[in-house]
Amino acid sequence: MMCRLIPAIDLKEGRCVRLLHGDFAQETRYAADPEALLRKYRDLGADWLHVVDLDAAKDGGSDNREIIVKLASQQDVKLQVGGGLRNTAAIIRMLDLGVARVVVGSAAVSHVDQVRNWLEHFGADRITLAFDVRLDDGGVPRVATHGWQRQSELSLWSAVAHFTDSQLTHVLCTDVGRDGALTGPNLALYREAVRRYPTIQWQASGGVRDARDLHALSEIGAAAAISGKALLEELIPREDLQPFLPNA
Repeated sequence: MMCRLIPAIDLKEGRCVRLLHGDFAQETRYAADPEALLRKYRDLGADWLHVVDLDAAKDGGSDNREIIVKLASQQDVKLQVGGGLRNTAAIIRMLDLGVARVVVGSAAVSHVDQVRNWLEHFGADRITLAFDVRLDDGGVPRVATHGWQRQSELSLWSAVAHFTDSQLTHVLCTDVGRDGALTGPNLALYREAVRRYPTIQWQASGGVRDARDLHALSEIGAAAAISGKALLEELIPREDLQPFLPNA
Protein backbone atom coordinates (compact mmCIF):
# COMPACT_ATOMS: atom_id res chain seq x y z
CA MET A 1 0.00 0.00 0.00
CA MET A 2 1.30 3.44 -0.92
CA CYS A 3 1.97 5.77 1.97
CA ARG A 4 -0.23 8.85 2.08
CA LEU A 5 1.53 12.15 1.34
CA ILE A 6 0.50 14.79 3.87
CA PRO A 7 1.61 18.34 2.98
CA ALA A 8 2.89 20.38 5.91
CA ILE A 9 2.53 24.06 6.76
CA ASP A 10 4.52 25.57 9.62
CA LEU A 11 3.11 28.82 10.97
CA LYS A 12 5.13 31.50 12.73
CA GLU A 13 3.71 34.94 13.46
CA GLY A 14 0.99 34.33 10.90
CA ARG A 15 3.34 33.38 8.07
CA CYS A 16 4.40 30.15 6.40
CA VAL A 17 7.97 29.24 7.30
CA ARG A 18 10.32 26.29 7.35
CA LEU A 19 13.00 25.68 9.94
CA LEU A 20 16.29 23.92 9.23
CA HIS A 21 16.99 21.10 11.69
CA GLY A 22 14.28 22.45 13.99
CA ASP A 23 16.35 25.57 14.69
CA PHE A 24 14.27 28.72 15.19
CA ALA A 25 17.33 30.77 14.22
CA GLN A 26 17.46 29.07 10.79
CA GLU A 27 14.11 30.10 9.38
CA THR A 28 13.04 30.45 5.76
CA ARG A 29 9.94 32.58 5.18
CA TYR A 30 7.61 31.97 2.26
CA ALA A 31 5.26 34.46 0.66
CA ALA A 32 2.57 31.81 0.22
CA ASP A 33 -0.74 32.44 1.96
CA PRO A 34 -1.78 29.47 4.19
CA GLU A 35 -5.32 29.33 2.78
CA ALA A 36 -4.03 29.46 -0.78
CA LEU A 37 -1.59 26.66 0.02
CA LEU A 38 -4.39 24.51 1.38
CA ARG A 39 -6.37 25.02 -1.83
CA LYS A 40 -3.30 24.20 -3.89
CA TYR A 41 -2.67 20.96 -2.01
CA ARG A 42 -6.37 20.08 -2.15
CA ASP A 43 -6.30 20.51 -5.93
CA LEU A 44 -3.26 18.24 -6.12
CA GLY A 45 -5.31 15.54 -4.37
CA ALA A 46 -4.34 15.81 -0.71
CA ASP A 47 -6.97 14.82 1.83
CA TRP A 48 -4.97 15.79 4.95
CA LEU A 49 -2.88 18.83 5.87
CA HIS A 50 -0.34 18.85 8.70
CA VAL A 51 -0.12 22.24 10.45
CA VAL A 52 2.42 23.17 13.12
CA ASP A 53 1.92 26.29 15.23
CA LEU A 54 5.57 27.10 15.93
CA ASP A 55 4.75 30.04 18.22
CA ALA A 56 2.62 27.81 20.43
CA ALA A 57 5.26 25.06 20.36
CA LYS A 58 8.02 27.42 21.44
CA ASP A 59 6.42 29.61 24.09
CA GLY A 60 2.65 29.06 24.08
CA GLY A 61 1.83 31.96 21.76
CA SER A 62 -1.44 31.90 19.85
CA ASP A 63 -0.84 34.34 16.98
CA ASN A 64 -1.84 31.67 14.46
CA ARG A 65 -5.18 30.64 15.96
CA GLU A 66 -7.26 32.68 13.49
CA ILE A 67 -5.46 31.10 10.54
CA ILE A 68 -6.07 27.60 11.92
CA VAL A 69 -9.77 28.42 12.33
CA LYS A 70 -9.97 29.45 8.66
CA LEU A 71 -8.10 26.37 7.47
CA ALA A 72 -10.31 24.09 9.55
CA SER A 73 -13.52 25.71 8.35
CA GLN A 74 -13.31 24.15 4.89
CA GLN A 75 -14.46 20.55 4.51
CA ASP A 76 -12.35 19.07 1.72
CA VAL A 77 -9.06 18.62 3.56
CA LYS A 78 -8.78 17.35 7.13
CA LEU A 79 -6.40 19.14 9.46
CA GLN A 80 -3.84 17.54 11.73
CA VAL A 81 -2.55 20.30 14.01
CA GLY A 82 0.24 20.42 16.57
CA GLY A 83 2.19 22.92 18.60
CA GLY A 84 1.93 23.59 22.32
CA LEU A 85 -0.95 21.18 23.00
CA ARG A 86 0.11 20.19 26.50
CA ASN A 87 -3.12 20.13 28.53
CA THR A 88 -6.71 18.94 28.21
CA ALA A 89 -8.13 22.43 27.70
CA ALA A 90 -5.81 23.05 24.74
CA ILE A 91 -6.82 19.75 23.16
CA ILE A 92 -10.51 20.53 23.55
CA ARG A 93 -10.09 24.05 22.13
CA MET A 94 -8.31 22.73 19.05
CA LEU A 95 -10.85 19.98 18.38
CA ASP A 96 -13.68 22.48 18.88
CA LEU A 97 -12.15 24.61 16.12
CA GLY A 98 -12.90 21.78 13.69
CA VAL A 99 -9.45 20.20 13.61
CA ALA A 100 -9.77 16.50 12.77
CA ARG A 101 -6.69 15.31 14.66
CA VAL A 102 -4.40 16.94 17.20
CA VAL A 103 -0.68 16.30 17.49
CA VAL A 104 0.70 15.79 20.99
CA GLY A 105 4.46 15.98 21.42
CA SER A 106 6.08 17.09 24.67
CA ALA A 107 3.20 15.88 26.84
CA ALA A 108 3.66 12.34 25.50
CA VAL A 109 7.04 12.39 27.25
CA SER A 110 6.30 14.43 30.38
CA HIS A 111 2.69 13.41 31.15
CA VAL A 112 2.31 9.84 29.94
CA ASP A 113 -0.72 8.94 32.07
CA GLN A 114 -2.58 12.06 30.99
CA VAL A 115 -1.92 11.33 27.32
CA ARG A 116 -3.08 7.76 27.77
CA ASN A 117 -6.31 9.19 29.17
CA TRP A 118 -6.63 11.48 26.15
CA LEU A 119 -6.31 8.53 23.79
CA GLU A 120 -9.10 6.76 25.63
CA HIS A 121 -11.33 9.82 26.03
CA PHE A 122 -11.00 11.49 22.62
CA GLY A 123 -10.34 8.33 20.61
CA ALA A 124 -7.16 7.06 19.02
CA ASP A 125 -8.03 8.50 15.61
CA ARG A 126 -8.24 12.04 16.99
CA ILE A 127 -4.70 12.08 18.40
CA THR A 128 -1.27 11.66 16.84
CA LEU A 129 1.71 11.32 19.14
CA ALA A 130 4.74 13.16 17.78
CA PHE A 131 8.27 12.22 18.70
CA ASP A 132 11.05 14.42 17.34
CA VAL A 133 14.37 12.60 17.56
CA ARG A 134 18.07 13.20 17.21
CA LEU A 135 20.41 10.24 16.79
CA ASP A 136 23.06 9.89 19.49
CA ASP A 137 26.62 8.74 18.84
CA GLY A 138 25.44 5.14 18.95
CA GLY A 139 22.66 5.74 16.45
CA VAL A 140 19.89 5.54 19.06
CA PRO A 141 17.02 7.98 18.37
CA ARG A 142 16.65 10.26 21.43
CA VAL A 143 13.52 12.35 21.89
CA ALA A 144 13.62 16.17 21.83
CA THR A 145 10.73 18.19 23.29
CA HIS A 146 9.31 21.74 23.55
CA GLY A 147 9.72 22.69 19.91
CA TRP A 148 13.01 20.77 19.64
CA GLN A 149 14.59 23.01 22.27
CA ARG A 150 15.03 20.37 25.00
CA GLN A 151 16.95 17.16 24.40
CA SER A 152 16.18 14.13 26.57
CA GLU A 153 17.91 10.80 27.12
CA LEU A 154 14.66 8.96 26.41
CA SER A 155 14.84 6.74 23.34
CA LEU A 156 12.06 6.69 20.78
CA TRP A 157 11.49 3.02 21.51
CA SER A 158 11.06 3.62 25.26
CA ALA A 159 8.76 6.58 24.59
CA VAL A 160 6.46 4.51 22.38
CA ALA A 161 6.57 1.56 24.79
CA HIS A 162 4.71 3.68 27.36
CA PHE A 163 1.65 3.46 25.10
CA THR A 164 1.79 -0.03 23.64
CA ASP A 165 -1.08 -1.28 25.80
CA SER A 166 -3.19 1.79 25.01
CA GLN A 167 -5.26 2.58 21.92
CA LEU A 168 -2.34 4.36 20.22
CA THR A 169 -2.73 4.31 16.44
CA HIS A 170 -0.89 7.28 14.92
CA VAL A 171 2.74 8.22 15.60
CA LEU A 172 4.60 10.98 13.78
CA CYS A 173 8.37 10.67 13.96
CA THR A 174 10.67 13.45 12.77
CA ASP A 175 14.41 13.03 12.40
CA VAL A 176 15.35 16.59 13.39
CA GLY A 177 18.74 16.28 11.72
CA ARG A 178 17.02 15.91 8.36
CA ASP A 179 14.09 18.27 8.89
CA GLY A 180 14.02 20.93 6.19
CA ALA A 181 17.33 19.72 4.76
CA LEU A 182 16.11 17.81 1.67
CA THR A 183 18.66 15.07 2.36
CA GLY A 184 16.25 12.13 2.14
CA PRO A 185 14.32 10.47 4.96
CA ASN A 186 15.99 8.26 7.54
CA LEU A 187 14.78 4.99 6.08
CA ALA A 188 16.66 2.88 8.63
CA LEU A 189 14.84 4.67 11.46
CA TYR A 190 11.38 4.13 10.00
CA ARG A 191 12.14 0.57 8.96
CA GLU A 192 13.07 -0.20 12.58
CA ALA A 193 9.98 1.64 13.84
CA VAL A 194 7.68 -0.46 11.67
CA ARG A 195 9.52 -3.64 12.66
CA ARG A 196 9.21 -2.92 16.39
CA TYR A 197 5.66 -1.58 16.33
CA PRO A 198 3.92 -2.92 13.20
CA THR A 199 0.39 -2.08 14.36
CA ILE A 200 1.14 1.65 14.58
CA GLN A 201 0.46 3.85 11.57
CA TRP A 202 3.82 5.61 11.32
CA GLN A 203 4.08 9.08 9.80
CA ALA A 204 7.60 9.81 8.55
CA SER A 205 8.84 13.39 8.64
CA GLY A 206 12.13 15.00 7.69
CA GLY A 207 14.16 14.97 4.50
CA VAL A 208 11.62 14.09 1.78
CA ARG A 209 12.98 15.48 -1.50
CA ASP A 210 11.53 13.46 -4.41
CA ALA A 211 9.18 10.67 -5.45
CA ARG A 212 11.88 8.04 -4.89
CA ASP A 213 11.80 8.89 -1.20
CA LEU A 214 8.02 8.44 -1.15
CA HIS A 215 8.28 5.06 -2.87
CA ALA A 216 11.00 3.98 -0.43
CA LEU A 217 8.86 4.94 2.57
CA SER A 218 5.95 3.00 1.07
CA GLU A 219 8.10 -0.08 0.65
CA ILE A 220 9.17 -0.13 4.31
CA GLY A 221 5.59 0.25 5.51
CA ALA A 222 5.25 3.90 6.52
CA ALA A 223 1.57 4.89 6.57
CA ALA A 224 2.22 8.53 5.69
CA ALA A 225 4.97 10.92 4.68
CA ILE A 226 4.98 14.53 5.86
CA SER A 227 6.51 16.98 3.39
CA GLY A 228 6.93 20.71 3.77
CA LYS A 229 9.86 22.23 1.92
CA ALA A 230 9.83 19.96 -1.14
CA LEU A 231 6.18 20.81 -1.79
CA LEU A 232 6.50 24.51 -0.94
CA GLU A 233 9.34 24.83 -3.44
CA GLU A 234 7.61 22.57 -6.00
CA LEU A 235 10.57 20.22 -6.26
CA ILE A 236 8.44 17.17 -7.09
CA PRO A 237 6.50 17.06 -10.39
CA ARG A 238 2.73 16.82 -10.02
CA GLU A 239 2.51 13.50 -11.84
CA ASP A 240 5.09 11.98 -9.46
CA LEU A 241 2.99 13.02 -6.45
CA GLN A 242 -0.29 11.56 -7.67
CA PRO A 243 0.22 7.94 -6.49
CA PHE A 244 0.56 9.23 -2.91
CA LEU A 245 -2.40 11.64 -2.90
CA PRO A 246 -5.75 9.86 -2.37
CA ASN A 247 -7.85 12.40 -4.29
CA ALA A 248 -5.50 12.93 -7.23
